[in-house]
Amino acid sequence: MRKKVFVLGLGLIGASLCKAIKNPSIELYGWDYSEETREIACKVGLVDHIASIKRASEMDIIILAVPILSTLHYLHELARLPLKKSVIVTDTGSTKHEVMKLAKTLPFTFIGGHPMAGSHKSGVKAGNPNLFEEAYYILTPAEGTNVEPLMEILQPTRAKFVVIEPDSHDEIVGVLSHLPHIVASGLVRMSDQLSDNHPRATQLAAGGFRDITRIASSDPQMWTDILLTNRSTLLDLLTGWQEEMSQIQKSLIEEDQPAIYDFFSQAKQSRDTLPTKNQGVIPAFYDLYIDIPDIAGAIAKVMTIISEADISIINLKIQETREDIFGVLELSFKNQKDLEKGQRLIEQADFRCRRRS
Repeated sequence: MRKKVFVLGLGLIGASLCKAIKNPSIELYGWDYSEETREIACKVGLVDHIASIKRASEMDIIILAVPILSTLHYLHELARLPLKKSVIVTDTGSTKHEVMKLAKTLPFTFIGGHPMAGSHKSGVKAGNPNLFEEAYYILTPAEGTNVEPLMEILQPTRAKFVVIEPDSHDEIVGVLSHLPHIVASGLVRMSDQLSDNHPRATQLAAGGFRDITRIASSDPQMWTDILLTNRSTLLDLLTGWQEEMSQIQKSLIEEDQPAIYDFFSQAKQSRDTLPTKNQGVIPAFYDLYIDIPDIAGAIAKVMTIISEADISIINLKIQETREDIFGVLELSFKNQKDLEKGQRLIEQADFRCRRRS
């Protein structure tokens, strides 16, 4: 008998999970508050059935792939329904303290979940069955909970499962993901003010600035929920960040060259030791930068190579900030495998390529 799996929320994460786990051994149900999203999901066969939360009582596994505050709302709703005694409910939220606190009061088994993968794209159309491949998938079960049935359902994602304590999870992702998103968004807001006085600033920001602030393109509602549900941790981290900035400001005021050098040197040493292959809590970007000589047909040649190799790209951009004889073509691939294949073929055609470091 096929297990019934219900995914509530068919945005990037929910749609990607559906595409990854859908197989003949399960009967897959889905729901999203957006009528347009439900229509798309139905049209493309993302799930076997579109169903409301009222069908939850039939399910073996329920996955809440919605913003965290919506997860808390759905958990209260599910607590009022006659669910199967064997049901397992999980979520995909980026903070775990609040949801696990509520889970202690629930009349069913809940296992906190956080697939540490994502994209700057969002919505059902951005769903990618390979999104979680080699990414860490954090589970925060209550003590004594058997996580094997859930891991079995999620195994097709090809993620690497890690069990961790909820508060430790929130502190880790606060430093490695939540604070960087706040900083990136702050930098973008500062650039808005700069553009008011210097209209060409936006054009010049198309290069490195756009790259380092790319994560600021994430869903505002999701990040509002993240901040509010990881409030205590982030307040401490923001205080630490402000102290760090005050220190470099002091060094600059005093023209303390050794201190300024140490600031960058220590950061470089730490950055250079970070792992490069495994996906972390900030979405991985599979970008390739190709030097394009000022020769007619050069870009067309690169795109022909990619097309004939049947490699999909998710974005293409021509950088305009270079002043020498080469332009730069930026290609964004779906995954590491496609990036490596594309780079190899393009370099065989005597183009010079670089990856994001």
